[in-house]
Amino acid sequence: MRRPSISLIGGLLVAMAGILTGLPAHAHKTEISGNVAGTWHLEPNHSARAGEPARVWVALTQQGGRVIPLEQCDCNLAVYKANQTDSAPVMQPALTAMSPERFQNIPGAEITFPEVGEYRIVLTGSPTADATFTPFELSYTTVVAAGSASAATPPSQSAMNQGSSEPVPASSDRESVAAPAQASWVWGIAIAVAGVGVAIAIVLLLRQQNLSGNKNDS
Repeated sequence: MRRPSISLIGGLLVAMAGILTGLPAHAHKTEISGNVAGTWHLEPNHSARAGEPARVWVALTQQGGRVIPLEQCDCNLAVYKANQTDSAPVMQPALTAMSPERFQNIPGAEITFPEVGEYRIVLTGSPTADATFTPFELSYTTVVAAGSASAATPPSQSAMNQGSSEPVPASSDRESVAAPAQASWVWGIAIAVAGVGVAIAIVLLLRQQNLSGNKNDS
């Protein structure tokens, strides 16, 4: 019988680790304009809510990977409705220097979206006297969900609440409960699969040790 190798056991363990680390995650969006690349991030979790403060920042880099700080960019930020046809933005938040993650002094702003819907955030910029990048225009589209302040309980739901001693959560509360439950379900499956992989690895290792012991006894 062919003996299971240590490399096979290691491969199983690595595969289980890959499953655990492959759980869903929010990704940044990168866009290029001229010789400038901009990586967008919207907090929290790329999912803003109407009437609640959100934070947007853009990591600007020029060709070669050099980061462009806000002081070297004459930048302007504007927010439009996605289906907007006129040129006037919904708002023009003031930009400030932020230092998120590994970046330093990049442009960012606090935004409170007025209502639910799809919005387009546009960052335009040109170099100051000490910078050499080309003028650019970068955009980012996001869908704003209902916030806790704007979520209203429908009449039928209110009637149900009056007939029951148990309070019925609003839609926004149900969403906040469902999200952790879904995350727990995904983690449960990943941990169960990892456990099966570890068990298989242990069985193969013990079998290899038994075969080696029998050979030595003979």
